[in-house]
Amino acid sequence: MNKAQVCNLSQLLRQTAALHRDRAGLIQGEQQWTWGEIDRRVDAMVAALRSLGIRKGDRLLVQSRNTLAMFESCWVAFRLGAVWVPVNFRLTPPEVAYLGASSGAVAMLVDEGFEAHVAAVREASPALRVVIPMGGGQAGELNWEALVAAHLGAEPSEAGVDADDPLWFFYTSGTTGRPKAGMLTHGQMAFIVANHLADLIPGTTEHDVSIAVAPLSHGAGIHALLNVARGAATVLLPSEKLDPATFWELVERHRVTNLFTVPTIVKMLVEHPAVDAHDHSSLRYVIYAGAPMYRADQQRALRTLGPVLVQYFGLGEVTGCITVLTPSMHSADDESPNANVGSCGRPRTGMEVAILDADMHRVPVGEVGEICCRGPGVFAGYHDNAEATAKALRGGWFHTGDLGRVDARGLLYITGRESDMYISGGSNVYPREVEEVLLTHPGVAEVAVLGVPDAKWGEVGVAVVVARDGVACDAESLLAHLDGRCARYRWPRHIFFWDALPKSGYGKVTKKDVREQLFASGQLWETTELGKTRESSHA
Repeated sequence: MNKAQVCNLSQLLRQTAALHRDRAGLIQGEQQWTWGEIDRRVDAMVAALRSLGIRKGDRLLVQSRNTLAMFESCWVAFRLGAVWVPVNFRLTPPEVAYLGASSGAVAMLVDEGFEAHVAAVREASPALRVVIPMGGGQAGELNWEALVAAHLGAEPSEAGVDADDPLWFFYTSGTTGRPKAGMLTHGQMAFIVANHLADLIPGTTEHDVSIAVAPLSHGAGIHALLNVARGAATVLLPSEKLDPATFWELVERHRVTNLFTVPTIVKMLVEHPAVDAHDHSSLRYVIYAGAPMYRADQQRALRTLGPVLVQYFGLGEVTGCITVLTPSMHSADDESPNANVGSCGRPRTGMEVAILDADMHRVPVGEVGEICCRGPGVFAGYHDNAEATAKALRGGWFHTGDLGRVDARGLLYITGRESDMYISGGSNVYPREVEEVLLTHPGVAEVAVLGVPDAKWGEVGVAVVVARDGVACDAESLLAHLDGRCARYRWPRHIFFWDALPKSGYGKVTKKDVREQLFASGQLWETTELGKTRESSHA
């Protein structure tokens, strides 16, 4: 039976350029580019890459900061029918070399200053045959701008695609083992864009403006697609460093209406004094994902910015499309029926969420199990990794590896990663629940709780705390704060104070790195009087 092809996702840019040719599509510093310019440049680069032998299905590795070329590169890949393989520009040369080799990239598009990354990829990737600098470059050198200039006016052309044709290798963060390339497809991403527009930034038009505060290689890149689909301009920061004062000045200057980020960045932005020095009343949607936001941080953001928070829960494999907590489902008042404290929301439109036990049975309402989902937002599997794909999609569900529960209304509550939960004295402890309580202490700015081996209890908790400047905070006061708020078997047995917690390139606290630093420093084996006190707390 014949089957119709699906829309090549690059049509989003083509349609927007036809409707809003002279409107700004991308802004960085004092420069801006219209939708018409961007569309013509993408056509030119498509023609250039075709002339260099790049074809449908080829993988394009992209190592770049947030720039015009980085923004354009995904549309070039989509229009070619190729696969976009963006990497976080903060990764090291060996890490990028692995991504280049594992993806089978035939071309590398690279920003200036990453010569060591290119050398590493060349050595590791026998398939690599084309390297194109995206910034700088010498006169006469093969580079992005020279190729665009040479091919401007090329006949518009895009590859025909099927629903299952991959367009993006979305690499997992690699918290356990090597990163895996989740294959996102043209059919899946068409659903994702429509779903995100409906559930995250409804009503967005060409009069809206977004700002990108994270690398376009992952979640911020997904968010950019939505704004392109509706003709809303995207503002890029003038440098790779996120400066809150600059951010708030740009929000005021460009009347920014939406952004995507992670909870730690929201916290940093609303705690900076610049938030009160600039008009941010244009903001309609501040979307946070990657981790639930701690309640204390959520309340401060709501009181500072108003009812603009949108939370979504989802992994790269489902492009964030599992649940949503809309602005109307947030409240700074714990007693409000709209507060939904601790929830990450309802299932996304067109997606089904289930809490399953180890035997793939649904657990009763309120009980903890693994969060699983199914629907059009689920990826096509991991590239060249059938075993991991089978594990992730067993039983017809995508398995998140996160633990959680649903209430009678179907709202989801995450209790933590399967790998985060530890068992102390025969009782399950979910670190996130302890972290939530500790964060209500006025002296705690950030905290990470994790389980470590213990001869007596099997495992015990360790809390690593970043104290808030100017507020007294010590281990004794934290334990006193936990008393009556948290069962004693869940109390951390060891408490350490650090200047900062290690974070990934996307701003998430990386507990794997916290654990490694604890053991490398030898801190866990220091005996303190406080440690002895806490030892008796389990008795």
